Amino acid sequence: MGLAGSILPKGLGAARPLGVRGSLSALSLGLLSLSALSLSGLGASAVAQTSLPLEPPPGAESPAGPVLRPEPGLAPLSPSSAFDDYRLGPGDGIFVGVQRFPDLSFPATLDIQGNVVVPLAGTLNLTGLTLDQARAAIYDLYNQYVVEPDVSLILTAQRPVQVTVVGEVPRPGLYPLPAPQLGVALLTAGGASTLADLRLVQVDRPLVTGAVMSRTVDLFTPLFQGQPIPQVRLQDGDVVTVPRLTPKAVEGYDRDLVATSTLARPEITVRLLNRATGGRGTEARFGAISLRNGSRFLDALAVAGVNPDLAAYNRIAVLRFNPETGAADTIMVDAAAAVSGDLAQNIPLQENDILVVDRNLLARVSYALNIFTQPFRDVLGFLLFFDSLTNAADSLFRP
Repeated sequence: MGLAGSILPKGLGAARPLGVRGSLSALSLGLLSLSALSLSGLGASAVAQTSLPLEPPPGAESPAGPVLRPEPGLAPLSPSSAFDDYRLGPGDGIFVGVQRFPDLSFPATLDIQGNVVVPLAGTLNLTGLTLDQARAAIYDLYNQYVVEPDVSLILTAQRPVQVTVVGEVPRPGLYPLPAPQLGVALLTAGGASTLADLRLVQVDRPLVTGAVMSRTVDLFTPLFQGQPIPQVRLQDGDVVTVPRLTPKAVEGYDRDLVATSTLARPEITVRLLNRATGGRGTEARFGAISLRNGSRFLDALAVAGVNPDLAAYNRIAVLRFNPETGAADTIMVDAAAAVSGDLAQNIPLQENDILVVDRNLLARVSYALNIFTQPFRDVLGFLLFFDSLTNAADSLFRP
């Protein structure tokens, strides 16, 4: 293979091994000796065109050469490494350039095992290495043939990114991402729920060593201050955890602001328990209503079609599960005042709120809640309780 520049083994006089694995054949040594003699009087600027055949070791599985694990000159993979450093994996495309030696430059795509074929050296595994570490590994290989080669490495194509999103999102699971950003991951999983604490979103990144790097990202404070949301770049295999808002952390956290942001789930579901006649309120005594996240009390009444002339408009209850006490909190709303423009009465709704329209019906529901003395284990138990009321609707709605 003709190579522009001077490709001579370093330390020829000291009989330094020329190959990465194994040794050169007698014929190769003879050719190199002749080449060295012929170049001895040409000066430092001479150009050599020398072929360096490598003999694969016995039992080699790949015709391209042995699989090498880069060791010399590489920083150890540890959680202390920069979190944002991109780490190579199967499917990534790279280009390696070597100044003055175009025959040593090459494009490559990491195969399913994370290997690339390096000219002269054989197969090299780059899985889990940063771009700088991969460049250093290739430099160490070429440095056995070229004196201090000028090696560059760039990422030309990023492999598809799949991340796992868990915690306070509607649809936790493993997702391929069209764009590897933290905000995109949240929205792909349905957005942050009403109970999510966006100040403590955690990104865990497993390394090939078995260690895990972690980073905690505050998405709420920039949102609250009107600043750009941090654009955290995710990598394949990351795990995103959205924690639940604890009772002690509620202070200073604006859930209504989060609900109207692009980070929240786009829709919420509230339920309507209604005995008032007229409109769609008569079609289902206990039904679910889908609303845009950030909707308020009057939005639910409008979607439900409650007749303001026949319902107990000045006394409508919003029942909301309290995760701290395991009980149902009751918020009384004056719908007539809300219609008249009283913003304090037009409260923002949350996921799984239950609206009770009708004064007598509210009394019956309150009685049922008082009988049920055990706290609800979670919001699911809270909803199942009202489902049981629906199944017993005949006795519940009987005058």
